[in-house]
Amino acid sequence: MNFATQYLGLNLASPFVVGASPFCDNAHLARKLQDAGAGALVMRSLFEEQIEPPPTPTRSQVLPGAGGPEEFPEYADYQVSPEQYVRQVAHLKQVLTVPVIASLNGQHPGSWTDFARRLESAGADAIELNFYRVVTDITIASDQIEAEMLDVVGRIAGSVRIPVAVKLSPYHTALAQLAVALELAGAAGVVIFNRFYQPDVNTADLEVQTHLRLSDPEETLLRLRWLAILSPHLRGSLAATGGFHTADDVVKALLTGAHAVQLVSVLLKHGPSVLASLVRGLEGWMRGHGYESIEEFRGALNLKACNDASQYERANYIRTLQSWKV
Repeated sequence: MNFATQYLGLNLASPFVVGASPFCDNAHLARKLQDAGAGALVMRSLFEEQIEPPPTPTRSQVLPGAGGPEEFPEYADYQVSPEQYVRQVAHLKQVLTVPVIASLNGQHPGSWTDFARRLESAGADAIELNFYRVVTDITIASDQIEAEMLDVVGRIAGSVRIPVAVKLSPYHTALAQLAVALELAGAAGVVIFNRFYQPDVNTADLEVQTHLRLSDPEETLLRLRWLAILSPHLRGSLAATGGFHTADDVVKALLTGAHAVQLVSVLLKHGPSVLASLVRGLEGWMRGHGYESIEEFRGALNLKACNDASQYERANYIRTLQSWKV
């Protein structure tokens, strides 16, 4: 059975990729995941604010009643410093044989993008650029946001020789066009989707509270639809992340066009050993359907290859609503 797949121009032994998470903080855990069947590992994100501290706004820049400027964690609150991050990249490359992908998380163009060269020098096989931006300024238009994203991608991709993947959120008006534009700017692949951790509201204490929730399999549906839509149009790689907990979930991602599937929550819940069971599940499905390699069925249910493309479009919405009767 051939699980090999090409992702970002890298040859992976399997499509199972450990997504950005604390697992790469511990080389022993990372090695266990590799031995269980991981084709690559993505390190936790290094944030723009760690490399290039945000400027302190002047009094005139703070809107009355807006709650003041954003308060980011102190340097001591981050799990790793930029220097420790670089050393960990080098260390992981010494103990692992699978690709190690460094992760940069940012939102604005700036000198922090130059840090990509240090990650390349440390041995990173690729860089995953994670865009996480919540725009609360009503004067900022959507085209400005995307122009800045393309600027950042161009800067990073132009400064390194290793491939750069872009991790997107689903909250873009014309996602397909943006994905193509990112490729033209230099991205070797797109990862869908970033999970925004939504704050909750405490009605007893009248406070806004941080709320961390691991992914749920229901979240895969949004990913599957956009994998199917993007797959026929992108020359580069596609990865899916968010809600993939079973071998069947992974099969669906491959059928709709993914080259790789990133796993985090299922590993945090069940530990590295669950990965081996996912590998066995994929093998069983392939054997049962007569497939010898992933390339034989990858994208078989994308927008252009499936029997009814309207299932991914507006018609599906209308048919679904019309099916309900009371």
